[in-house]
Amino acid sequence: MELRVLQYFLAVAREQSLSGAAEFLHLSQPTLSRQLKDLEAELGKRLFIRGNRGIVLTEEGMILRKRAEEIVELVQKTEDEISLSDEAIAGDVHIGAGESDLNRYLARAAKQMNAQYPDVRFHISSGNAVFVMEQLDKGLIDFGLLYGSIDRSKYHSIQVPFADRFGVLMRKDAALAQKDFVTPNDLLDKPLIVSRQDERDGWPILAHIAQDPSKLNIVATYTLLFNGSLLVEEGLGYAVCFDHLINTTGNSQLCFRPLLPPLETSPSIVWKKYQQPTRVAEKFLAFLHQGLALSAAQDE
Repeated sequence: MELRVLQYFLAVAREQSLSGAAEFLHLSQPTLSRQLKDLEAELGKRLFIRGNRGIVLTEEGMILRKRAEEIVELVQKTEDEISLSDEAIAGDVHIGAGESDLNRYLARAAKQMNAQYPDVRFHISSGNAVFVMEQLDKGLIDFGLLYGSIDRSKYHSIQVPFADRFGVLMRKDAALAQKDFVTPNDLLDKPLIVSRQDERDGWPILAHIAQDPSKLNIVATYTLLFNGSLLVEEGLGYAVCFDHLINTTGNSQLCFRPLLPPLETSPSIVWKKYQQPTRVAEKFLAFLHQGLALSAAQDE
């Protein structure tokens, strides 16, 4: 068995689709199909069952997948150990993230890395979880910041040891602005402006406010909170969001009130499995690990 063919097999097992795997591998579908048939002939076993819902592994296919993952990982680690050196690091790091004050940990790692490797450039794409995962799966970004559950079969991840706090952004002359905290009951009859983040991807805020979120008075949605804050400023409603995203000091017409009982959520820094990271991405990951560990130790 060739390592290249094992990687083809793993791509098909992961994508559960010949066309999806072929696109990921930049191969034609007939070429990939022929390679898999040759592998099945070599082993004398059927590895896949092709059905209406995609490709499913046979029992022998599941055994091969486990061993192939171990083989590919060992080869990658060996190559990394051999190739690791003090050569100049240069290139690009691409990151996908939603709006969060915790993005500053990505920024700090970028600053520390740039001080040591000034030829590295950083690019951040903003979007919700669906956008970030699409960018990851297409190989357009190296890392993503995601909330909610993570598909461990597709992604490696680091849990950020800090949390974002939910609350409500409102005008300073709004009725609820007189309170120090806002309760879910306070919001049941209010016009709400909410993020377009998909509830299925771990966005718990609407269910926290009401048992039946469909009964809430949602007058608008936003992708970027700056745009949502303009709607708030013009008096359209109350924006449900994270703290520390909009400046509410000085001459701002807006204020933020946290929810009570409090609701917090922590993101994960995620990168795709089965895709060899660039050396510059590996270096950035090392800076991330170091920075998060130091910040957690200082917070204790």
